[in-house]
Amino acid sequence: MNSEPDNLSSCEKPFIVPVFLPNMGCPHKCVFCNQSAITGVKQKIPSTEDVGLHINQFLNYKRSNRSSVQISFFGGNFLGLKIDLIKSLLREATKFVIEGRVDSIRFSTRPDTIDSERLNILNEFPVATVEIGAQSMDDKVLFLAGRGHTSSDTEKAVSILKERNYEVGIQMMIGLPGDDGSMSLYSAKKIAALSPDFVRIYPTLVLKNSILSRCYEEGKYIPLSLEKSVTLAKDIYLIFRQKKIQVIRMGIQASEHFERETAILAGPYHPAFGHLVHSEIFFEMASSIIEAEGIGSCDSVGIKVHPRSVSKMRGIKNFNVKTLKERFNIKSVEIIPDLSLAEDAVTVHGSRFTVDQNTKAR
Repeated sequence: MNSEPDNLSSCEKPFIVPVFLPNMGCPHKCVFCNQSAITGVKQKIPSTEDVGLHINQFLNYKRSNRSSVQISFFGGNFLGLKIDLIKSLLREATKFVIEGRVDSIRFSTRPDTIDSERLNILNEFPVATVEIGAQSMDDKVLFLAGRGHTSSDTEKAVSILKERNYEVGIQMMIGLPGDDGSMSLYSAKKIAALSPDFVRIYPTLVLKNSILSRCYEEGKYIPLSLEKSVTLAKDIYLIFRQKKIQVIRMGIQASEHFERETAILAGPYHPAFGHLVHSEIFFEMASSIIEAEGIGSCDSVGIKVHPRSVSKMRGIKNFNVKTLKERFNIKSVEIIPDLSLAEDAVTVHGSRFTVDQNTKAR
Protein backbone atom coordinates (compact mmCIF):
# COMPACT_ATOMS: atom_id res chain seq x y z
CA MET A 1 0.00 0.00 0.00
CA ASN A 2 1.10 3.57 -0.58
CA SER A 3 2.79 4.94 2.50
CA GLU A 4 2.80 8.57 1.40
CA PRO A 5 1.12 10.63 4.10
CA ASP A 6 -1.70 13.08 3.69
CA ASN A 7 -0.61 16.70 4.07
CA LEU A 8 -2.53 17.97 7.07
CA SER A 9 -2.91 21.68 7.59
CA SER A 10 -2.16 23.15 11.01
CA CYS A 11 -5.89 23.50 11.68
CA GLU A 12 -6.77 19.97 10.59
CA LYS A 13 -5.83 17.69 13.45
CA PRO A 14 -6.45 13.98 12.95
CA PHE A 15 -8.58 12.01 15.35
CA ILE A 16 -6.08 9.73 17.06
CA VAL A 17 -6.92 6.19 18.20
CA PRO A 18 -4.13 5.45 20.72
CA VAL A 19 -2.83 1.92 21.21
CA PHE A 20 -0.30 1.84 24.06
CA LEU A 21 2.63 -0.56 24.01
CA PRO A 22 4.43 0.34 27.29
CA ASN A 23 8.19 -0.19 26.97
CA MET A 24 7.71 -2.86 24.32
CA GLY A 25 10.69 -3.18 21.99
CA CYS A 26 12.94 -0.97 24.13
CA PRO A 27 16.52 -2.34 24.32
CA HIS A 28 17.53 0.15 27.02
CA LYS A 29 16.00 1.46 30.23
CA CYS A 30 16.21 5.23 30.00
CA VAL A 31 16.78 6.98 33.32
CA PHE A 32 13.51 8.93 33.11
CA CYS A 33 11.29 6.09 31.97
CA ASN A 34 8.45 4.32 33.71
CA GLN A 35 5.92 3.88 30.93
CA SER A 36 3.37 2.11 33.11
CA ALA A 37 3.25 5.30 35.20
CA ILE A 38 2.87 7.53 32.13
CA THR A 39 0.11 5.51 30.46
CA GLY A 40 -1.46 3.87 33.51
CA VAL A 41 -1.06 0.59 31.62
CA LYS A 42 0.94 -2.29 33.12
CA GLN A 43 3.29 -4.11 30.82
CA LYS A 44 1.57 -6.74 28.76
CA ILE A 45 1.75 -7.80 25.15
CA PRO A 46 -1.69 -7.06 23.68
CA SER A 47 -3.26 -9.70 21.52
CA THR A 48 -4.50 -8.71 18.07
CA GLU A 49 -8.02 -9.34 19.37
CA ASP A 50 -7.46 -6.87 22.23
CA VAL A 51 -6.08 -4.29 19.81
CA GLY A 52 -9.04 -4.71 17.47
CA LEU A 53 -11.58 -4.41 20.28
CA HIS A 54 -9.85 -1.31 21.66
CA ILE A 55 -9.74 0.40 18.26
CA ASN A 56 -13.37 -0.44 17.56
CA GLN A 57 -14.45 0.93 20.93
CA PHE A 58 -12.36 4.10 20.66
CA LEU A 59 -13.75 4.93 17.22
CA ASN A 60 -17.13 5.48 18.90
CA TYR A 61 -15.71 8.70 20.36
CA LYS A 62 -15.00 10.18 16.93
CA ARG A 63 -17.05 13.20 16.01
CA SER A 64 -18.40 13.44 12.50
CA ASN A 65 -16.51 16.70 11.83
CA ARG A 66 -13.07 15.09 12.22
CA SER A 67 -12.05 14.39 8.64
CA SER A 68 -8.88 12.36 9.27
CA VAL A 69 -8.43 9.33 11.53
CA GLN A 70 -5.16 7.63 12.50
CA ILE A 71 -4.42 4.58 14.62
CA SER A 72 -1.34 5.36 16.71
CA PHE A 73 0.99 2.87 18.39
CA PHE A 74 2.57 4.79 21.28
CA GLY A 75 4.63 4.11 24.38
CA GLY A 76 7.14 1.63 23.05
CA ASN A 77 9.80 1.26 20.41
CA PHE A 78 7.61 0.03 17.56
CA LEU A 79 10.31 -0.95 15.07
CA GLY A 80 12.21 -2.64 17.89
CA LEU A 81 9.46 -5.24 18.24
CA LYS A 82 9.79 -8.69 16.75
CA ILE A 83 8.95 -8.59 13.06
CA ASP A 84 6.05 -11.03 13.43
CA LEU A 85 4.50 -8.82 16.11
CA ILE A 86 4.98 -5.66 14.01
CA LYS A 87 3.18 -7.30 11.11
CA SER A 88 0.45 -8.68 13.36
CA LEU A 89 -0.30 -5.27 14.90
CA LEU A 90 -0.21 -3.49 11.55
CA ARG A 91 -2.40 -6.13 9.96
CA GLU A 92 -5.05 -5.66 12.63
CA ALA A 93 -4.95 -1.87 12.29
CA THR A 94 -5.07 -2.12 8.50
CA LYS A 95 -8.46 -3.86 8.68
CA PHE A 96 -10.00 -0.59 9.83
CA VAL A 97 -8.36 1.28 6.94
CA ILE A 98 -9.75 -1.23 4.46
CA GLU A 99 -13.20 -0.78 6.03
CA GLY A 100 -12.89 2.98 5.46
CA ARG A 101 -13.16 3.83 9.16
CA VAL A 102 -9.51 4.88 9.50
CA ASP A 103 -7.25 6.74 7.08
CA SER A 104 -3.77 5.65 8.13
CA ILE A 105 -1.45 4.36 10.83
CA ARG A 106 1.28 6.09 12.84
CA PHE A 107 3.74 4.93 15.45
CA SER A 108 6.64 6.12 17.61
CA THR A 109 10.05 4.47 17.59
CA ARG A 110 13.69 5.02 18.49
CA PRO A 111 15.92 6.57 15.82
CA ASP A 112 18.36 3.66 15.85
CA THR A 113 15.65 1.19 14.80
CA ILE A 114 14.90 3.04 11.56
CA ASP A 115 16.69 1.46 8.62
CA SER A 116 15.82 0.24 5.13
CA GLU A 117 15.29 -3.35 6.24
CA ARG A 118 12.77 -2.45 8.91
CA LEU A 119 11.00 0.13 6.77
CA ASN A 120 10.57 -2.41 3.99
CA ILE A 121 8.25 -4.28 6.35
CA LEU A 122 5.90 -1.31 6.23
CA ASN A 123 5.50 -1.23 2.46
CA GLU A 124 2.35 -3.37 2.46
CA PHE A 125 0.67 -1.35 5.21
CA PRO A 126 -0.92 2.15 5.22
CA VAL A 127 1.59 3.74 7.59
CA ALA A 128 1.69 7.50 7.07
CA THR A 129 3.45 8.99 10.08
CA VAL A 130 6.54 8.03 12.07
CA GLU A 131 7.48 9.81 15.30
CA ILE A 132 11.11 9.60 16.37
CA GLY A 133 11.93 9.61 20.07
CA ALA A 134 15.09 11.68 19.77
CA GLN A 135 14.76 13.39 23.19
CA SER A 136 18.02 15.32 22.69
CA MET A 137 20.59 16.12 20.00
CA ASP A 138 23.41 16.45 22.53
CA ASP A 139 25.35 13.17 22.74
CA LYS A 140 26.46 13.75 26.34
CA VAL A 141 22.87 14.29 27.44
CA LEU A 142 21.78 11.19 25.53
CA PHE A 143 24.50 9.16 27.27
CA LEU A 144 23.53 10.41 30.73
CA ALA A 145 19.88 9.63 29.97
CA GLY A 146 20.79 6.04 29.09
CA ARG A 147 19.30 6.35 25.63
CA GLY A 148 21.83 4.12 23.87
CA HIS A 149 21.76 6.08 20.61
CA THR A 150 23.40 9.23 19.27
CA SER A 151 22.26 12.41 17.56
CA SER A 152 23.58 11.07 14.24
CA ASP A 153 21.09 8.20 14.52
CA THR A 154 18.29 10.77 14.56
CA GLU A 155 19.74 12.61 11.56
CA LYS A 156 19.98 9.37 9.57
CA ALA A 157 16.48 8.32 10.60
CA VAL A 158 14.91 11.58 9.44
CA SER A 159 16.75 11.38 6.13
CA ILE A 160 15.60 7.86 5.28
CA LEU A 161 12.00 8.57 6.34
CA LYS A 162 11.85 11.68 4.18
CA GLU A 163 13.23 9.71 1.23
CA ARG A 164 10.25 7.39 1.59
CA ASN A 165 7.74 10.25 1.92
CA TYR A 166 6.62 9.60 5.47
CA GLU A 167 5.30 12.39 7.65
CA VAL A 168 8.02 12.79 10.27
CA GLY A 169 7.63 13.89 13.88
CA ILE A 170 10.35 14.32 16.49
CA GLN A 171 9.93 14.16 20.24
CA MET A 172 12.35 16.09 22.45
CA MET A 173 12.73 16.52 26.21
CA ILE A 174 13.92 19.44 28.27
CA GLY A 175 15.60 19.28 31.67
CA LEU A 176 17.33 15.93 31.18
CA PRO A 177 20.38 15.10 33.35
CA GLY A 178 23.39 17.13 32.26
CA ASP A 179 21.25 19.73 30.47
CA ASP A 180 21.41 23.25 31.88
CA GLY A 181 18.96 24.55 29.29
CA SER A 182 21.53 25.46 26.66
CA MET A 183 21.60 21.85 25.44
CA SER A 184 17.83 21.95 24.97
CA LEU A 185 18.10 25.10 22.87
CA TYR A 186 20.94 23.50 20.90
CA SER A 187 18.82 20.38 20.35
CA ALA A 188 15.86 22.45 19.20
CA LYS A 189 17.99 24.22 16.60
CA LYS A 190 19.46 20.91 15.40
CA ILE A 191 15.99 19.39 15.16
CA ALA A 192 14.62 22.44 13.35
CA ALA A 193 17.44 22.10 10.80
CA LEU A 194 16.13 18.60 10.01
CA SER A 195 12.76 20.14 9.01
CA PRO A 196 10.40 17.59 10.58
CA ASP A 197 6.68 18.00 9.93
CA PHE A 198 5.97 18.41 13.63
CA VAL A 199 7.53 18.13 17.09
CA ARG A 200 6.52 17.41 20.65
CA ILE A 201 8.21 19.03 23.66
CA TYR A 202 8.18 17.21 26.99
CA PRO A 203 9.60 18.45 30.30
CA THR A 204 11.51 15.80 32.25
CA LEU A 205 9.51 14.47 35.19
CA VAL A 206 10.79 12.30 38.02
CA LEU A 207 8.59 9.21 37.93
CA LYS A 208 8.40 6.72 40.75
CA ASN A 209 10.45 3.55 40.23
CA SER A 210 12.55 5.16 37.49
CA ILE A 211 16.34 5.34 37.62
CA LEU A 212 15.99 9.11 37.81
CA SER A 213 13.91 8.79 40.99
CA ARG A 214 16.92 7.29 42.78
CA CYS A 215 19.15 10.11 41.50
CA TYR A 216 16.60 12.63 42.72
CA GLU A 217 16.28 11.05 46.16
CA GLU A 218 20.09 10.99 46.48
CA GLY A 219 20.32 14.67 45.51
CA LYS A 220 22.15 13.91 42.26
CA TYR A 221 19.42 15.30 40.00
CA ILE A 222 17.45 18.52 40.42
CA PRO A 223 14.46 18.88 38.08
CA LEU A 224 13.60 22.16 36.41
CA SER A 225 11.10 24.35 38.22
CA LEU A 226 7.76 24.81 36.49
CA GLU A 227 8.57 28.47 35.82
CA LYS A 228 11.94 27.73 34.20
CA SER A 229 10.51 24.81 32.27
CA VAL A 230 7.71 26.94 30.81
CA THR A 231 10.14 29.69 29.76
CA LEU A 232 12.54 27.19 28.18
CA ALA A 233 9.69 25.47 26.34
CA LYS A 234 8.54 28.89 25.12
CA ASP A 235 11.97 29.69 23.68
CA ILE A 236 12.07 26.30 21.97
CA TYR A 237 8.53 26.69 20.65
CA LEU A 238 9.52 29.99 19.05
CA ILE A 239 12.54 28.34 17.39
CA PHE A 240 10.22 25.84 15.71
CA ARG A 241 7.61 28.45 14.81
CA GLN A 242 10.29 30.54 13.12
CA LYS A 243 11.00 27.53 10.88
CA LYS A 244 7.26 26.90 10.28
CA ILE A 245 7.40 23.59 12.15
CA GLN A 246 4.23 22.61 14.01
CA VAL A 247 4.48 21.99 17.74
CA ILE A 248 1.63 19.57 18.35
CA ARG A 249 2.12 19.04 22.09
CA MET A 250 3.95 20.57 25.02
CA GLY A 251 3.85 18.64 28.28
CA ILE A 252 2.61 15.20 29.25
CA GLN A 253 -1.07 14.73 28.54
CA ALA A 254 -3.21 15.01 31.65
CA SER A 255 -4.68 11.71 32.77
CA GLU A 256 -6.58 10.33 35.69
CA HIS A 257 -3.47 8.39 36.66
CA PHE A 258 -1.45 11.58 36.94
CA GLU A 259 -4.23 13.57 38.55
CA ARG A 260 -4.10 11.18 41.51
CA GLU A 261 -0.43 12.21 41.87
CA THR A 262 0.64 8.62 42.41
CA ALA A 263 3.23 8.49 39.64
CA ILE A 264 5.26 11.71 39.90
CA LEU A 265 7.85 12.34 42.58
CA ALA A 266 8.99 15.72 41.29
CA GLY A 267 9.34 17.87 38.21
CA PRO A 268 7.46 20.54 36.25
CA TYR A 269 4.17 18.74 35.71
CA HIS A 270 1.09 20.82 35.04
CA PRO A 271 -2.12 19.52 33.40
CA ALA A 272 -2.18 22.64 31.20
CA PHE A 273 1.56 22.96 30.55
CA GLY A 274 1.09 23.95 26.90
CA HIS A 275 -1.41 26.62 27.91
CA LEU A 276 1.14 28.09 30.31
CA VAL A 277 3.68 28.31 27.48
CA HIS A 278 1.24 30.03 25.13
CA SER A 279 0.13 32.38 27.90
CA GLU A 280 3.72 33.49 28.48
CA ILE A 281 4.12 34.15 24.75
CA PHE A 282 0.96 36.28 24.66
CA PHE A 283 2.03 38.13 27.80
CA GLU A 284 5.37 39.02 26.21
CA MET A 285 3.70 40.19 22.99
CA ALA A 286 1.31 42.47 24.87
CA SER A 287 4.10 43.73 27.14
CA SER A 288 6.29 44.56 24.13
CA ILE A 289 3.60 46.73 22.59
CA ILE A 290 2.68 48.50 25.82
CA GLU A 291 6.32 49.25 26.60
CA ALA A 292 7.21 50.36 23.06
CA GLU A 293 4.18 52.62 22.76
CA GLY A 294 4.45 54.03 26.28
CA ILE A 295 0.86 53.05 26.99
CA GLY A 296 1.38 52.44 30.72
CA SER A 297 0.19 54.54 33.69
CA CYS A 298 -3.35 54.94 32.38
CA ASP A 299 -6.91 54.10 33.35
CA SER A 300 -7.70 51.49 30.70
CA VAL A 301 -6.06 49.37 27.99
CA GLY A 302 -7.89 47.20 25.47
CA ILE A 303 -6.04 44.17 24.12
CA LYS A 304 -7.52 42.49 21.06
CA VAL A 305 -6.93 38.81 20.22
CA HIS A 306 -8.69 36.11 18.24
CA PRO A 307 -11.60 34.58 20.24
CA ARG A 308 -9.74 31.26 20.49
CA SER A 309 -6.78 33.07 22.06
CA VAL A 310 -8.64 34.94 24.80
CA SER A 311 -7.76 32.40 27.51
CA LYS A 312 -4.10 32.43 26.43
CA MET A 313 -4.00 36.20 26.69
CA ARG A 314 -5.71 36.22 30.07
CA GLY A 315 -3.49 33.50 31.50
CA ILE A 316 -4.54 30.94 34.08
CA LYS A 317 -6.60 32.63 36.80
CA ASN A 318 -6.18 35.94 34.92
CA PHE A 319 -2.46 35.92 35.74
CA ASN A 320 -1.47 37.92 32.64
CA VAL A 321 -4.13 40.56 33.20
CA LYS A 322 -3.12 41.04 36.84
CA THR A 323 0.59 41.17 36.00
CA LEU A 324 0.13 43.68 33.16
CA LYS A 325 -1.86 45.96 35.47
CA GLU A 326 0.81 45.82 38.16
CA ARG A 327 3.82 46.13 35.87
CA PHE A 328 2.54 49.04 33.79
CA ASN A 329 0.35 50.78 36.40
CA ILE A 330 -2.87 50.25 34.44
CA LYS A 331 -6.17 50.35 36.34
CA SER A 332 -8.15 48.20 33.90
CA VAL A 333 -7.08 45.72 31.19
CA GLU A 334 -9.82 44.46 28.88
CA ILE A 335 -9.29 41.43 26.62
CA ILE A 336 -11.38 41.93 23.48
CA PRO A 337 -12.16 39.07 21.04
CA ASP A 338 -11.57 40.04 17.39
CA LEU A 339 -12.27 37.54 14.60
CA SER A 340 -10.26 39.59 12.11
CA LEU A 341 -7.00 38.75 13.90
CA ALA A 342 -4.87 35.65 13.42
CA GLU A 343 -4.81 33.27 16.39
CA ASP A 344 -1.20 34.19 17.14
CA ALA A 345 -1.65 37.97 17.00
CA VAL A 346 -2.11 40.61 19.67
CA THR A 347 -3.26 44.18 19.05
CA VAL A 348 -3.04 47.00 21.58
CA HIS A 349 -4.37 50.41 20.53
CA GLY A 350 -3.73 49.66 16.85
CA SER A 351 -0.23 48.21 17.25
CA ARG A 352 0.02 44.53 16.33
CA PHE A 353 2.47 41.82 17.35
CA THR A 354 2.52 38.25 15.98
CA VAL A 355 4.36 35.11 17.03
CA ASP A 356 5.71 34.25 13.57
CA GLN A 357 6.78 37.75 12.57
CA ASN A 358 8.21 38.46 16.02
CA THR A 359 7.98 42.14 15.06
CA LYS A 360 5.54 44.89 15.90
CA ALA A 361 3.56 46.16 12.90
CA ARG A 362 1.20 49.03 12.34
